[in-house]
Amino acid sequence: MGGAGDMGSKTVEDLAGVSGVGRLTIADVNLVGARELASKLEGSTAQVAAEPVDANDHAGLVRAMSGYDVVASALGPFYMFEAKLVRAALEAGVDYISICDDWSAAQDVIIRFDESARAGGRKVIIGCGVSPGMSNVAVRFLADKLDKARRADIYVYMPMDSGEGPAVVRHTLFIFGTVVPVFKGGATTMLPAGSISKSVEFPRFGRFRVWNIGHGEPVTVPRHLPGLAEVNIMLGMGRGTGLVAALGRLGAFASPRRVELAARLFSRISPPIEDPPSEGAMRIDVTGEKDGREETLTLCGTGTMRDATGIALSIGAQLLASGKVDEDATGVRGPEGCFDPEEFLGMMSESGIAAYSDLAMKERIN
Repeated sequence: MGGAGDMGSKTVEDLAGVSGVGRLTIADVNLVGARELASKLEGSTAQVAAEPVDANDHAGLVRAMSGYDVVASALGPFYMFEAKLVRAALEAGVDYISICDDWSAAQDVIIRFDESARAGGRKVIIGCGVSPGMSNVAVRFLADKLDKARRADIYVYMPMDSGEGPAVVRHTLFIFGTVVPVFKGGATTMLPAGSISKSVEFPRFGRFRVWNIGHGEPVTVPRHLPGLAEVNIMLGMGRGTGLVAALGRLGAFASPRRVELAARLFSRISPPIEDPPSEGAMRIDVTGEKDGREETLTLCGTGTMRDATGIALSIGAQLLASGKVDEDATGVRGPEGCFDPEEFLGMMSESGIAAYSDLAMKERIN
C-alpha cells in the first residue's frame, strides 16, 4: 500500500529481489507511478504488478488485500489512513505491517483493533520504519543487555533536505502541532509538542538541538518493555526546527486543515532536495542497571530516510511472512514486541543500514 511513494517504492525495490517473494503488488492511487516502478522491476525474482487503490474505499481495499500473505503499508499520513487500512486487512484475513509514525494513529489502532486481531489470530505490526521501527527494536536490543532497563531516549536528526515527500511534510507538521505523549514515571503524560528541548551529540554530524514530538515509540515501547519507567522521542531538523516547534505550540498545525495549508506553504519555501538526498542520524540511549551499577548503552547510525525506512518495512514484511515472530505476537504490536532484535538489526546491517555502539561509529553491531 502506497508502494509508488517515496518510502514505499524503496520497500518494493527491496522485496522484489528477495528469495521467496513470489508475487508483489504495488498498490497506489498513483497508478502511473506504480506501473512505471513495476516496469523497472521486470525480471526481478518476484512477479511484480501494479494495482490502483483508494484508501477511502473500504470494499476496494478488502478486495485488493485478499489472497496475500502480508500487506505492507507506507501509505500516509497515517492519522488519516492507518485505521482504515488495518480494518480492511482484518476483514480480508491478512497480516499487516506498516511504517505508521503518528502517535495518535498508533494509539487508535491499538484501542480499536487489538482485541479483534487477537480473536482472529491476526498479526498487526505498526511503526516498522526507522523511527518508530528500528528505534524500537534497538531499545529492546539494548534493554536485553541490561539487568534492569529504566529509561530509553530516542534522538533523531532529520535534515529538511532529506528527501521528504508530501506525506512526510504533513506528518512532520502534524507531530509538532498537537499535544503528544511523554512516558515518564511509569505513566503517560500529554505535553505540547516542541515544549521540551535539549542539545544532543549525533554520530558524524555533531551536536544539534532536538524537541519532543508525537511519534509512536512512547505508545508501543512501554507496552512491550514494562520495566521501563521513561521513554522519550525527540527530533531535530537543523536550522528552522525551533520555528516549526514554536508555530506548532501556537496552534498553526492544530487541525488537518491547518496542516494542509501549512504543508502547501512549506513546499514553496523549503530548501531544494539534494540528489542524492541528505543523510540523517539516529541515537538511542538506554539507561539501567548492570551488575549492580548504573549503565547507559548506546546504539546509533546514519543513513537516508528513504533507505532506512523502506528497508526496515521490507525486513519486517519478510519476517512476518516467514513466521519469524514471537509465538504470542497476535494482536496489534510494535516491532519491538514481536521480532528478535538481533535478527532484525542483523538483516538491516546486511542491507547497508548499520548500527554502532559508539558515536565514532567504530564498533559495529552485527
